[in-house]
Amino acid sequence: MAITRRNLLISGGVGVGLVVAWAAWPRAYRATLPAAPGETVFGPFLKIARDGQVIVAVPQAETGQGITTALAQIVADELGADWRTVGVEAAPVSPLYANPLAADALFAGAFDRVPEGVREEHWTRSALMLTAASTGVRRFEAPLREAGAAARVLLCKAAAARWDADWQACDTADGFVTMGGRRLRFGELAEAAAAETLPDELPLRIGDEGRLTGRSLPRIDVPAKVDGSANFTADIRLPDMVFASIRQGPTPASRLLSCDKRAAERVRGMVSVVETAHWVAAVANNWWAANRGLAALAPRFATDGPLPADPDAALEAALAGEGWRAASEGDVGAAFRGARLIRAEYAVAPALHAAIETPAATAQYEDGRLELWIATEAPGIAQAAAAEAAGLSTTQVIVHPMLVGGGFGAALEPAVARQAAILAQRLRRPVQLTWSRGEALMHQPVRAPARARMTARLAPNGQILGWHAAIAAPASGRALAARLLAHDPLARVARALPDGADGHAVAGARPGYRIPAIAIDHHPADLPLAIGHLRGGAHGYTAFFTECFVDELAHVAQSEPVSYRIGMLGGDARMARCLSTVSALGGWEGGMVGSGQGIACHTMAGSCIAVLAEVHQGEDGRVAIDRLVAAVDCGRAINPDGVRQQVEGGLVFGAALATGCTTGYAEGLATTRLMSAVRLPTLATAPEVTVELIPSTADPGGVGDLGVVAVAPAVANALRAATGTRVRTLPLSAR
Repeated sequence: MAITRRNLLISGGVGVGLVVAWAAWPRAYRATLPAAPGETVFGPFLKIARDGQVIVAVPQAETGQGITTALAQIVADELGADWRTVGVEAAPVSPLYANPLAADALFAGAFDRVPEGVREEHWTRSALMLTAASTGVRRFEAPLREAGAAARVLLCKAAAARWDADWQACDTADGFVTMGGRRLRFGELAEAAAAETLPDELPLRIGDEGRLTGRSLPRIDVPAKVDGSANFTADIRLPDMVFASIRQGPTPASRLLSCDKRAAERVRGMVSVVETAHWVAAVANNWWAANRGLAALAPRFATDGPLPADPDAALEAALAGEGWRAASEGDVGAAFRGARLIRAEYAVAPALHAAIETPAATAQYEDGRLELWIATEAPGIAQAAAAEAAGLSTTQVIVHPMLVGGGFGAALEPAVARQAAILAQRLRRPVQLTWSRGEALMHQPVRAPARARMTARLAPNGQILGWHAAIAAPASGRALAARLLAHDPLARVARALPDGADGHAVAGARPGYRIPAIAIDHHPADLPLAIGHLRGGAHGYTAFFTECFVDELAHVAQSEPVSYRIGMLGGDARMARCLSTVSALGGWEGGMVGSGQGIACHTMAGSCIAVLAEVHQGEDGRVAIDRLVAAVDCGRAINPDGVRQQVEGGLVFGAALATGCTTGYAEGLATTRLMSAVRLPTLATAPEVTVELIPSTADPGGVGDLGVVAVAPAVANALRAATGTRVRTLPLSAR
């Protein structure tokens, strides 16, 4: 929407500083960005202090992906700030920072039948702040750029008034307003700028000269992480604080039957034992003592209903039953009628988050107010969960979002916030709750397991004439909505609507090729597993299904896999360039048996990637990934080094998912309980990684998930080239 004086929120303060933003929503919401001495709040996104420091409110969690740098860089670029003076702070819970784009991606299955406009308005009013689905830059680039532009205009007007000049003759650079040889610092002008008014139309910067966008500026969060001064949840220390460790039953509904309090009291350092209907926590003056006390408690639980179990039988039954049509184009029935069809079935096991930081929260309850320090990708959801658990309103709960030690989607979950709130209220003293590694691996929701039956018809020249993907997977979007939005009124309405295909469960299943007839069916599987969102989402398995099957079709057509893909792109120049670039950069040998090379590509979140993998079979029979090469077109890159880091990290994450990061189930419990059993890549075993960014003028796309999704199919295709055997299950095994 056009930025005018009528929809720009500007409010001055007494004396010092400048904050600028605008109302880009159908309703006006009060800005809640707090002001420190030397700052004045004008709106929700940008502050300029008396000393010239520029502070950007970041509504996304910093999980190591560099989002604080990227979003601050957008503002600084449009403002003309000196990067050395730019700082960030976490945005408070407010509708102004809602992320409907991420909500639509996460809860697609639950809200497919709700009109888009209704959804967006509701997510905004609900202050649904989310860090997920590669939406940070895509959602906030426009509002942050316009906030920077508005501040620039006001500063120029304040400077022009001093110089008795036309404000349009002024510009900004390196933290100064300039005109000819004159210049004034932002901090000198901030107070006067707050009294200025904006033009009806807000001018944005044009041209590339002097721009910060597209430059690999130093990351804001790195110095503190390097010198150890960065605070994570476990670093919080409050007066009289105690530490807690928790044990839960196999399911959230499991009931605590008994625990040995006397044995726990004999552990040195123990302070208290807190019991609820579903879990028990040991509290001590240090976490190690609390965890030892928990072991001494030896709690016993009872569970009514099904326990977590191996999902294979349920997925097979779902695939044999009726499915819902999720996407279609052309007439697949006609394309298949009387033709020779090629079929293949694939299976994907549950996938674990296995983040280095386990769930943790520090809580303090005092004078009817609860404060919560937590690593969360959904601060509003954490706030609501803590408020409900403590019997408070959300206005009585203050959430302090912390740096996240690799959430990967697990930090969307509010369970630890709920538990910490109860502990703080029961104990009446500050408490820090930390899940053990075993507790995290057993109780964090998993990425959904899935099966696929792929069918295609080829023309005599190898072209794909018809494509059908039948995918059995839990309705993960509905599962997320039911758990994370349990008390949301629109979610309750949506649950009453007729079922259909779950958009989250089959996201990315439509192939990015020009095929005359396509059908994608979702076969919902009812599993007794807690299903969550994992980095890459369903794209992590749908890309595996699609790109492995395309490779098999290329083999049937006796065609080289790269040229086979390029020939079916139908004018998609961005993906064609990714494929040609990665094959040249990686020294593609055609994928012949013995080469150990495989290739795959995928499009998601407005970005394209092609990955070349080189593998071999180790002496122990396991798959060893030697090299990953990726070519990426993500549109305009705000910070190219940040993009490379994201993709590099995603490639290694994808390698972990391709060869491990899973669990089985026995007696209702996950069997993977130690980090050593997750089979994560180490410095000794991680592949050599090369990433090439392809220059692009397209709008910025998402990159947080992009590096993850094409690795597994590329590795599977390489494994076939290395051994001559096609493996159709994830994680991959050459045995």
